[in-house]
Amino acid sequence: MSELTPYLCVPDARAAIDWYVDVLGAQVTFEPILMEDGRVGHVELAVDGAGWMMSEEFPDSGVAAPDPGLGAAVSLHLTVDDVDAVCTRLRAAGTTLDRGPEDAPPAGRVAVFRDPFGHRWFLNQPSP
Repeated sequence: MSELTPYLCVPDARAAIDWYVDVLGAQVTFEPILMEDGRVGHVELAVDGAGWMMSEEFPDSGVAAPDPGLGAAVSLHLTVDDVDAVCTRLRAAGTTLDRGPEDAPPAGRVAVFRDPFGHRWFLNQPSP
């Protein structure tokens, strides 16, 4: 069986870990690996089993966070039990929603936001 796991790059992994845990309800599933210069070289997180990997920027290796002045090249699709509850936490954290929450048959309840680190997320609560 194949699996595709996003590997995000952020400018400040410690802040990103805290934000994803506090706002999205993520869990750290693989503790951060710290590089000699103190940057986070690798960490893994998940929301209800939906996981992703993450590191800080490494310009010498061509690893860079999204440019906030550009549109998102990729959107992350996250299925959640309660889109409205996640959106409440997002708004409380000062995040502006690009769309929703709204009903979008046949997909279900959806919302779209960009996190503070430049990544675009599409939340989906499938219809029962």
